[in-house]
Amino acid sequence: MSVKKIIPCLDVKDGRVVKGIKFKDNFDVASPVDLARQYCKDGADELVFYDITAAVSDRKPNIDVLSQVIKEVTIPLTVGGGIYSLNDFERVLEYGADKISINTGVIRNPGLIKEAASRFGSNCVVFAVDVKEVDGKYHIFTKGGREDTDIDAIEWIKQGTDNGAGELVVNSIDTDGVKGGFDLKLLKAVCEAVTIPVIASGGAGSIDDFITLFKEIPQIHAGLAASVFHFGEVKIPELKTALSRMEQQQPE
Repeated sequence: MSVKKIIPCLDVKDGRVVKGIKFKDNFDVASPVDLARQYCKDGADELVFYDITAAVSDRKPNIDVLSQVIKEVTIPLTVGGGIYSLNDFERVLEYGADKISINTGVIRNPGLIKEAASRFGSNCVVFAVDVKEVDGKYHIFTKGGREDTDIDAIEWIKQGTDNGAGELVVNSIDTDGVKGGFDLKLLKAVCEAVTIPVIASGGAGSIDDFITLFKEIPQIHAGLAASVFHFGEVKIPELKTALSRMEQQQPE
């Protein structure tokens, strides 16, 4: 079994899984409940549920849809979108989530990571960042990739991880949905700056893209993807087999 984790992502809007390119032009894909059930059967290591319009609409996560997904999930589930306070953490964890992903909530309250890690444990706190290159520098974007904060991404990431986040998800807006491979340049810069597990997101188009990611940056803990799994372009059992073969060929 591969030690690198494979994580499908459900980007949920109005109760349906959607997908776009570079965080734009989202189109309908499927029922999150049906996909969650299938990914558990396929052998995914974990699952992510993002309520992608919660931050834009300034509301809490859609608990009705989330509760339906939780009933189907037999693997660790991370939930994000609309998490702004410890009460939000507690509410979603009580519904059955294993980990909480926070992004815009940290921008509103930079102390949220430290507060949540202290109360719930670092293992429950996933720090997610949406990053785009602007004039040769990496910036943090918010509100579903719509708003440039002008915050230096690497410095922001360092601050969040120092505050007690247990994992870091790096969403590359530049490669999202393009299916041309992960943003290796960005991910290398991030891995040089942190010591916690890093999950790469954005750009997967084939099994080879995952192989390249883990070979080029061995520190990467997991690969997260959406559309390639949703549309069967990459089948999780075949990907896991390929990764196991890759790791068996690695020198001791």
